Amino acid sequence: MSLTLLVGLLIILAAVGATARQIDVRLSLFLAALALGFLAGQPQLILQTFLATLSREQFVVPICSAMGFAYVLRLTECDRHLVQLLVKPLRRVRFLLIPGAVLVGCVVNIPIISQTSTAVTVGAVLVPLLVAARLSPVTIGAAILLGSSIGGELLNPGAPELQTVSTALGIKPGEIVGAILPLLAIQFTVATTLFWWLSVRADRTETPRELEPAPVSPDFRVNPVKAMVPLVPLVLLFLTSPPLNVLSVPVDWLASARELAGQTALREAGVKVTLVQPATRLIGLAMLIGAGSAALTSRKHALESARAFFEGAGYAFTHIISLIVTANCFGVGVTLIGVAAAIEQLTLALPGILVPLAGSLPLGFAVLCGSGMAATQSVYSFFVTPARSVGLDPVRIGALVSLAAAAGRTMSPVAAVTLMSATMTGASPIRLALRVAMPLLLGVVVMVAAAIVWPS
Repeated sequence: MSLTLLVGLLIILAAVGATARQIDVRLSLFLAALALGFLAGQPQLILQTFLATLSREQFVVPICSAMGFAYVLRLTECDRHLVQLLVKPLRRVRFLLIPGAVLVGCVVNIPIISQTSTAVTVGAVLVPLLVAARLSPVTIGAAILLGSSIGGELLNPGAPELQTVSTALGIKPGEIVGAILPLLAIQFTVATTLFWWLSVRADRTETPRELEPAPVSPDFRVNPVKAMVPLVPLVLLFLTSPPLNVLSVPVDWLASARELAGQTALREAGVKVTLVQPATRLIGLAMLIGAGSAALTSRKHALESARAFFEGAGYAFTHIISLIVTANCFGVGVTLIGVAAAIEQLTLALPGILVPLAGSLPLGFAVLCGSGMAATQSVYSFFVTPARSVGLDPVRIGALVSLAAAAGRTMSPVAAVTLMSATMTGASPIRLALRVAMPLLLGVVVMVAAAIVWPS
């Protein structure tokens, strides 16, 4: 092991320690990235990455527009109608409340790709229901956390993790959903089953503590139109992506002729550019159409929808984009000291270790930073070339990395969705993270084993 790599690993450990001491994770990651850049003699690359990622439409457009859409759904209560529709059958089957709550969170997370927004949305309905069933605050909070964050958003072509994989491979985000679905089904089934058993066992000995959630009106009636609005962008994206491709959006709706001509000229000159990404802008357009549809369902709030949309976009930039920027810088720093090259050499020498690494590295990174997107963005590039070298499908590896990162985020006590779930139930974020950790770890192990046995 070279001296540079050894010192770099110490810097990485220092970043882990700083985060564990509750120093802002963005500050920890960026300072560590700068230190790694100076160690490698190329600190300018860290600064270039920071400035480029800060304005990269690959992240800013889909994430900010998706969060804006989520805020408009909350304003018009369309999200509440969807959750009420999904929860209605659970009220009659108490035995299935815990796995049912997890399933509802996962399903709602598909159209509302923000985990925190999903937790708020389902929590408003599920918390009163689960409190009435005499479940403990830890079980309630952990069920909301697990469902909202296990990876439902990865079935949405607009998910930012899919943007990372699709950009690296030059394919459309919708093409990755097919690889994610079977792995997510395995992860969800294993994790939810074990979580269910652990929660029932824990609640036998833990006395439920009274909570004071917002009351739910028994006269609430589901408006089917409002309930379907959250699905509008999801349907649009599936209809315009493989394998359906039944709709096509003119490219000039997404980019000007001047942008397209400039990009073509640069590419013909051999310059790698990412000026125009129709798939990314299509996600933004779908979210705008969804937000407009939500606004049309509410006369009372229609005129406030623009403000809500941009408030959501601003929240996303402050709390999500900033983390992606610093995590991306950290990933570049890790690459500069030779970690990516070491992984490539290791996987070429021991091909069987690539899939387990694809399941463990993003999981650990996401636990550290509390972001599945940041972990996917930082780690996935390490596996693209090795996967191709040993004959593994890089799309399948991308699906595995994304799902492992989602699992790591879910068991991270610093993740925004963990903190939100804890706030809604009055439970400790650490206790919520510990409750879901073992189910998620077992789920990842089984998922990795399945990816090894059935590689495609």
